[in-house]
Amino acid sequence: MAEQKIGRNKTVHVTYVILDESGKVFEQYDMPIGYVHGANSGLFEKIEAALEGRVAGDKIEVTLNPPEGFGEHHPELTFTDDIDNVPPEFRRMGAEVEFENDKGEAMKFFVTKIENGKLTIDANHPMAGQTVTFVVNVVSVNDATPSEIASGRPDGEAMPSLH
Repeated sequence: MAEQKIGRNKTVHVTYVILDESGKVFEQYDMPIGYVHGANSGLFEKIEAALEGRVAGDKIEVTLNPPEGFGEHHPELTFTDDIDNVPPEFRRMGAEVEFENDKGEAMKFFVTKIENGKLTIDANHPMAGQTVTFVVNVVSVNDATPSEIASGRPDGEAMPSLH
């Protein structure tokens, strides 16, 4: 039996590494993550296109500029205030803060800087504004079930985080 190639309606499992502009590892995922190719998978388009026709064991590298990947950095989503104005539970790097606007829409911010008595929160993705490289290893390729095709992901699995 011939190896299955990645194509529309194939369930694919991959592992990946995201490298920042300087080549440092931003995120690494060694446990296989599944998606259904061509079925609203949630993967970045350029990565899904580069995986087309690949087989288990293949490795690809895809570089995404900000518009192709995590978007541009929006300064209006960054706020700095005196640390004394911030509740103690949020006075740590990486703390998550959720705010609602006057329309009731919620947005998550993360503490990204604490310096000189000031605390900065930011709703941008940490890789916003950066060109990143995904190194993706194909672990397996199989025919997707109808329910997997409908959901864009393997049965029983959460959405992949390559988005």
